[in-house]
Formats: sequence, C-alpha cells, structure tokens
Amino acid sequence: TNGRILMVTQSAGFRHGAVNRGDKPLSPAGRVMTELGVSSNLFRVDCTQDVAADFTREKLQNYNIVMFYTTGKLPIKQADLDYFFNDWLKQKGHGFIGTHSAADTYKDYKPYWDMIGGTFNGHPWGAGSTVTITVHEPDHPVAKPWGKEFTLKDEIYQFKNWQPEKVRVLMSLNMSKCNPKRPYHVPVAWCRDWGQGKIYYSNLGHNPATWTNKVVLKSTENAVRWVLNLDEGDATPNPAVSKAEEAKAKAAAK
Repeated sequence: TNGRILMVTQSAGFRHGAVNRGDKPLSPAGRVMTELGVSSNLFRVDCTQDVAADFTREKLQNYNIVMFYTTGKLPIKQADLDYFFNDWLKQKGHGFIGTHSAADTYKDYKPYWDMIGGTFNGHPWGAGSTVTITVHEPDHPVAKPWGKEFTLKDEIYQFKNWQPEKVRVLMSLNMSKCNPKRPYHVPVAWCRDWGQGKIYYSNLGHNPATWTNKVVLKSTENAVRWVLNLDEGDATPNPAVSKAEEAKAKAAAK
C-alpha cells in the first residue's frame, strides 16, 4: 500500500448521515473508505472525529493524505493548522481530498478557503434532486470513470469565495438540464497544485447512497492515485471553462 489517509468526519456544524457513527465504530463514509483502501490495496485509512487529538503536527507525519468530510470551525490548534497549510500540504506526495461539506468547513477562514478553492453558499439542488453533470476533463483520472456527462441524485452546493483562476475545474452542473436553473457556474469537482502537494475537491457525497456508487468509488480511488502521483492528471487552472459555463448558465436561466 502506498497511501495512509487521515479521514476526518467531525462535524462542528450540520452532521450528515454519511458521517454519523450512531452506535457503530465507523460512519458509513468512513467504512466505505476503509474498505476501498483494503480492496484496492492502495491505501490505509484512519478515521477520526477528534481533531484536537489526531490532527496535530506530530500525528500528520504518519499520513500523506488528509481527507475531510466535515462541517464548521473544527477545534484544530492554530499552530497545527498553520503547519498543515504552509508546510505539510506543500510536500511532494502529500495532498488533501475534500468531499461535499469540506466546503462548509472554516468557510469564513481565508487560509482554508484559499486552499480548497471555494466555500459553501447554499444548496438549491437538495438531496432529492437529480442533476446532470458535464465532465470537462474526461481524460483526467478522477473524471474518467464518469464519461462525458452523467446524472446523479445528490445535493449540490453552490459556492462563495470561488476562485476559478486557482483551480482546474473537472466537472460542472449542466445548468440547461438542471432544476432550478441558476445564472452562474456551479462547479462539481476541481483540483489544483499546492506547492508540490495536490488538492482535490468533490461536491458529491451528501446522500449515503453516493458512497456506495461504484463510479464514485472508482473516481475516489483514482483521486488518491492522482494525489500520490501514481496517475498523471493536469492541475493547471482553467478559468476559461468557468467563464464559458457562467455564460451557458446565464442563457439557461433566462
């Protein structure tokens, strides 16, 4: 196995069903990731809902990927956060994978939203919505399993602090085929370089069923491979895509 992942499923705000442990040792998402690591023989996962104890400079040395399915302002010590952003995450072979409400975490804290690329600003497409998603980069390992376009039933966030000039958008809502139609770009997945480290974010994952979707699992496995530099995938920012999607969305919403 190449990777060791610290998967944080702590909620300091809304707690999603996919990260609710109930009376079990792992949440549904934590269990899925643990099993995926074993079945792919690619990584091992340690799940935590206690960042104060487990997200420290010392403990980060045991990992090369941090994965967040989190909400709110987590109780991570400032010195550990600074180290994470400015040192650990910039190291080759290190990376951050954020799913769904990772964008609803530290959402007013600039160093965090600067890193992740955008933060939660409502979800006009609720958990019962079926959305159509355009894949801009069908050859990128993370996007490849999806083909050129797909539909999925999941809750989709729109973003504030969105910085298309810093990220490579891999997938977006196809606004002409979604309801409601909103006159702005809604990215669904993106990636970027951070020093020599890598960052990947996916909007998907609100519904527990998303975590058992085979295509989601393949895409997630490929995201880990990409972060670990086992698969090539361009992370050059593509703000022109965001601009073009914005124009399409405005036309669709008229």
